[in-house]
Amino acid sequence: MDSIIGVIGGSGVYDIEGLEGAEWREVETPWGRPSDQLLFGRLDGVSMVFLPRHGRGHVHAPSTINYRANIDAMKRSGVSDLVSVSACGSFRDELAPGDFVVVDQFIDRTFARQKSFFGDGFVAHVSVAHPTCSRLGAACLAAARDEGIRVHDGGTYLAMEGPQFSTLAESRMYREVWGCDVIGMTNMPEAKLAREAEICYASVAMITDYDSWHPDHGEVDIAQVIATLGANAQKARNLVARLPGLLSAGRKPCPDGCDRALDFAVLTADGLQDPVAMARLDAVAGRVLAAKG
Repeated sequence: MDSIIGVIGGSGVYDIEGLEGAEWREVETPWGRPSDQLLFGRLDGVSMVFLPRHGRGHVHAPSTINYRANIDAMKRSGVSDLVSVSACGSFRDELAPGDFVVVDQFIDRTFARQKSFFGDGFVAHVSVAHPTCSRLGAACLAAARDEGIRVHDGGTYLAMEGPQFSTLAESRMYREVWGCDVIGMTNMPEAKLAREAEICYASVAMITDYDSWHPDHGEVDIAQVIATLGANAQKARNLVARLPGLLSAGRKPCPDGCDRALDFAVLTADGLQDPVAMARLDAVAGRVLAAKG
C-alpha cells in the first residue's frame, strides 16, 4: 500500500504549491463540515490531501474548529500519514522565532472542544502515551534538515484553549514547572482524534515568538508574529514538498502501531453497540467494524 500524505496547515499556511491536478473538493462527514474544502493532488507522483485548519482567509478560531470533522475527512479521503504544521510560541531560549520543532509530546489544557469520536453506545479507549508517529516525525525532521531549516528533534507542546495568549504567570508555570517547550492552541484534540482514527500523525511547530515569559521580549507582539508567520509559511511549504521523496515507497504497517490503535480499544460488547454511533464511525473505525462483519 502506498502512502497518502495529508497535511493540515496552521496559521499562514493555506495551500500547497506545485500539486499536479490540484482540485478543491467538498468532503462530507457525519460530524459536520470540516474547516474548508480539501485540496487534492499529486506531488512527485504521491497522492496528497491538504486542509487549512483555520479555513482559507483564517475564518475559524482555535476553539471553534471542527476537529472531528477535519480528521474524519482526512480518513475518509484515504490519508495514511498526517502532518500538522502550526504556529507556536517558545518557552526556550534555544528555540528561537523562525525555528521549527518536531513535537513528540503534548499537555492538553483545552476544555471547550469535542475530544473523541467515541461515547455512549460505542465506548473505546486508545493509548496516547506516545501521541505522535516516530516514523513520520523522522521524515519531517529529515525534510526540514534537507531544506536547511533550523529544526529541533522532540519537544513538549502545551495546548491551551485560547484565543487569548498566556498570562505571565501561566507562561512561567508552563516553562519552569511543567517543563514545556512550545505552546499553541490547535494540536489538541487533533492528535488524539488522529490516533482514534488510526492515522499516523506528526506535528511540526513553527515558532513565531517567545510567549510572555522572556525578560528581553515581553508580551507577545502580534506585528512580529505576523511577520515571522510569512517566512515560516514558505519554509513549511518547502518542507512539505520534500515529504513525498521520503514517504513514497510501499508503505508497511506502522512500527508504532498507529494504524492498529483500535485493536483492543473497543469495550462496548457486541450486541450492545449503538447502530447510530457505529454508522458515524464508518470511516474512523471502518477497519475494526469490518472485522466484526
